[in-house]
Amino acid sequence: MNISELLIRISVSFLVLFLLARLMGRKEIAQMTFFNFVSAIAIGSIAANTVLNPNVALRSGVIALTGWAVFTILMGYLDIKSRKARLFLEGQPLIVIKDGKVMEDSLRKARLDIDALNALLRQKNIFSISDADYAVFETDGKLSVLKKEGKRPLTQSHAAQGNPVPKDAYPVGTAVISDGQLVSRNLDGLNLSQEWLEDQLQQSGASLSDVFYAEVQQNGTLYVDYKDDQLQ
Repeated sequence: MNISELLIRISVSFLVLFLLARLMGRKEIAQMTFFNFVSAIAIGSIAANTVLNPNVALRSGVIALTGWAVFTILMGYLDIKSRKARLFLEGQPLIVIKDGKVMEDSLRKARLDIDALNALLRQKNIFSISDADYAVFETDGKLSVLKKEGKRPLTQSHAAQGNPVPKDAYPVGTAVISDGQLVSRNLDGLNLSQEWLEDQLQQSGASLSDVFYAEVQQNGTLYVDYKDDQLQ
């Protein structure tokens, strides 16, 4: 393949991709669902082969790109017209926190672990699971969160009105039980013992084996989420 042919292939592929992207709409970029992800990979692979593989005729590459784009547009139309097709193509949002409780079954379906859930919450400026009342894992991989009432920290304006600003015992909430397993290093870092944790759980009528996730909150209290919480 000589330079002039390569430049022609690059120019044609770019123009075709640009036009097809405009036809397929913004959803391919703004909301990366399962189908959008597969579609983007396939179109990118076809375009790369069209540009770099001399065994692929330019016309064949353009036809392949156009054909895949038409298929994507048809699937998008079906997605709009049929709820069953939409559920099949994109899946459905999963409730991962409900009424402040972590839904382990939903986490498993979403292929999320508790650490990944905490990371997504931190992206929403929520540094403790106990602050989340309701959380939904969307089909595009984003987390939508409703924060609990009364979990916002008091500001200096509150203090000026006669409400004291509380001083937290710890800088952030810290997990001491995760996925049902004791996190000893975090307890040690907080200068707390396993006996203290077991005593706190016993006061609420629970034991270590009953707990899916537990966190020492900033104010020093213990947040506990039990195993096998149900959506219904």
